Amino acid sequence: MNRTSDLGTVTWRKSSYSDGGQNNCVEVAEGLPAVVPVRDSKSPHGPVLRFPVTAWTAFLDTLKGPDYPTA
Repeated sequence: MNRTSDLGTVTWRKSSYSDGGQNNCVEVAEGLPAVVPVRDSKSPHGPVLRFPVTAWTAFLDTLKGPDYPTA
């Protein structure tokens, strides 16, 4: 399993559905082949959740169901 120190070179991005505020954003790291790291933008040096790519994809597919907001 990746350790937090292994995440020092990843690129983090905020959700496109963030309201732009500094207090309520989730960030996701890209570019890792087997895991999707997720963190709270208020605490960039805090804990990081790591999801298997298949689980993250299933989560996003569920969100993008028929009631998914498109704007």
